[in-house]
Amino acid sequence: MKISEIKELTEKEIVERLQIEKENLVRLRLNHAVSPLDNTNKLRESKRNIARLQTILRERELNEKQN
Repeated sequence: MKISEIKELTEKEIVERLQIEKENLVRLRLNHAVSPLDNTNKLRESKRNIARLQTILRERELNEKQN
């Protein structure tokens, strides 16, 4: 998921996506603990998506405070 795609979403949609990504990360970690994943880059990608979503939420929060 790209930042430009995230910026087009509403806050509610971002929060929902954030929750989905966190659940996905937990699921990937559990699956990796049981049996090694074929593509471990999925863990990294999921963490980065979470960080991107949180960054956009924080930017919007700061913009609201300034205005």
